[in-house]
Amino acid sequence: MRPVPSAPVASVPLPGFAPSRAKAVRHPTARQSRPAAASRAGLFPWVPVCLAAGISTWFALPEAPDWRQWSAWMAAGAMAALASRIAAPLAERSRIGWRLADMLHLGGLAFALVVAGGCLMGLRSAHVSAPILQWRYYGPIEGQLMQIDRSARDRIRLTLDQVRLEDVSAERTPRRVRISLMEEATGNLPELGQRIMVTGHLGPPPGPASPGSFDFRWHAWFSGIGAVGYSRLPAASLAPPEGGSWKMHRARMAISAQIQQRIGGQEGAVAAALMTGDRSGIFEATNKIMRASNLYHIISISGLHMGMLAGFVYAAMRYAVIGVQATGTGLALPAHKIAALLAMLAAAIYLWLSGGGVVTERAFVMVAVMLGAILADRRAISLRTVALAATIILIYSPEALVSPGFQMSFAATIALILVYGPWSRVSSRLPFWLRPAAMLLTTSLVAGLATSPIAAAHFNQMAHYGLLANLLVVPVMGILVMPAGVIAALLAPLGLAGPALWVMGQGTAWMLYVAGFIAELSGAVTPIIIPPGPAVPLMGFGAVLAVLCWRSGDDLRRPSLLSTGFLAGAGMLVAAAMIWLNPGRPLLLIAPQGEAAGLMTPQGRALSKPAGGSFTVRTWLREDGDPATQQLSAERPGWSGDKRQRHAQLPDGWQVWHFTGKGAGAKAAMACKPKRIIIATERTGLTNTAQNCLLFDLYALRYTGAVAIDFDQSGPRIRTVAEAHRSPG
Repeated sequence: MRPVPSAPVASVPLPGFAPSRAKAVRHPTARQSRPAAASRAGLFPWVPVCLAAGISTWFALPEAPDWRQWSAWMAAGAMAALASRIAAPLAERSRIGWRLADMLHLGGLAFALVVAGGCLMGLRSAHVSAPILQWRYYGPIEGQLMQIDRSARDRIRLTLDQVRLEDVSAERTPRRVRISLMEEATGNLPELGQRIMVTGHLGPPPGPASPGSFDFRWHAWFSGIGAVGYSRLPAASLAPPEGGSWKMHRARMAISAQIQQRIGGQEGAVAAALMTGDRSGIFEATNKIMRASNLYHIISISGLHMGMLAGFVYAAMRYAVIGVQATGTGLALPAHKIAALLAMLAAAIYLWLSGGGVVTERAFVMVAVMLGAILADRRAISLRTVALAATIILIYSPEALVSPGFQMSFAATIALILVYGPWSRVSSRLPFWLRPAAMLLTTSLVAGLATSPIAAAHFNQMAHYGLLANLLVVPVMGILVMPAGVIAALLAPLGLAGPALWVMGQGTAWMLYVAGFIAELSGAVTPIIIPPGPAVPLMGFGAVLAVLCWRSGDDLRRPSLLSTGFLAGAGMLVAAAMIWLNPGRPLLLIAPQGEAAGLMTPQGRALSKPAGGSFTVRTWLREDGDPATQQLSAERPGWSGDKRQRHAQLPDGWQVWHFTGKGAGAKAAMACKPKRIIIATERTGLTNTAQNCLLFDLYALRYTGAVAIDFDQSGPRIRTVAEAHRSPG
């Protein structure tokens, strides 16, 4: 056996070591301070971290692994798991030292979990695999209506399942498609579950607007959407809904319509979104002011809403049960466990009522784990419960790791857990009447600081008055809106939901008023340049390493595994900040179909045209941190020539020519000369051997996707979406 040290050990040992190797001599009279949250959590919080590392590795691979690579990957994971299992027995037989055994145990377990994360991601991708439309289609589109929502352009969107396309075989037909309805097509919308037919245009899900931009193709892949498009004609109903589940969906939409009718206006639309997840009634102007005031998270059902609802039900039921027990009635379970069971039931009903979206399911898992901890006589809010919730989510939906909702939810929760210890020591010194306000201010500030870098990285803007807006709105959400929603749901069968809905409407009206007021303040929003690819992973893993390896009282100058991990995490955070501060935006950007080109100038990105490729152009400007519109950026100096034949000067005597409209291909072929970058919205017909220029016509762009070009001493440096992004399937 390994000898037990006889001298007192001052520092907290690494969690997971055998008890005989972690004992420390304590003086019975000495008062022991409460260990840090990460120390109390043990090794389990590392499980989702290792799974996340494997999932991130899968996304970073240039190509999907084949069966040989999967076999080698899983064999390495199995060997690592075996090494972790036999490390302690080998040390007990004195075959290896205990230090090496500990390293094998922890390292092997960590590597096995990393492999498991990659395998989970591969299995998930294979599970959702479905055909992707590879060409442009126009004709009848038939399918079962499964979702109605609203796009960023305020257009009604229909998501169809079990799709049929005319003259397209089942093997090549996407399982689901999403169609935007033009204004003239938004008449009487069909009911969910109906079999409908609409005539429209379809195409494959669009790729990134530029190398490094958000890749919608992966979002569509995991949602089962294989084509997107639009229609100018109304949808026709072919068959009524089949199955009892669609009755539940129709009931949910009926509840949404009732809420919107009783409350009215955007206040009713927001209230319906909070209760049923139906956001089709919220206009884009409302979304815009909510984003500018950093309140957009409130109209998307998340952990905040699920936590508020469960917390209200838990508190109300606990007091009710205590009242029943005070009358002398004996109950089988303690009051707090009965309240936790009822709160979990309420959360499950809310999950169904809200439509069961991915974000809502994730919020339900977090709340269910915390309520389950109460039932198991464990701490409801701790790093272990958060780690368990993250592990469950990453197992059944590993792609959630790269979503901003997952990252922001867990960042805020972990930050609040870490602050709880210091807050409990400070709050006891405050007057009782000041504690609620101080707690609200502290939680809003901590959650805002934890999530603002993630929000800035994903949404390319910083809402400066978001803390003020949340301080004014979140208490109203918790005190009025969500409780009124619960009461309205309970009274609705009796026809008495009116007063509760009125209260809920007042709360959402206050929310919209605050959002509008904050959004109109000078300097409310600052555009943020998109961080380069490595910045967000470095920021996330660095923060996790620093949190889990931090131990108060440790001397960082003394080398140890924990201090090394903490310093590595801090170094990753510094590296992420340095990368973000030097983003290096491309000099020239070319749209995926050649419909737009943008040249970076001292005044900002100058566009070749004031119209065309509007979504791509808005993405470029947002990622540049540029608040200008396409019209204003097209007026910047840089381009000259006819509106269908634009050209600009580049470094080292190079030129860029942009040809659009009818005959663009022929004109581009004639202009193809050395030291020219030619962009055309048509095919030029030039072969590779006949090209004297850098040619990006419609034929080439179909293979490359959007293009980014910079210049160095050797000339143009080209980066394409095809090279920078792996396509699904």
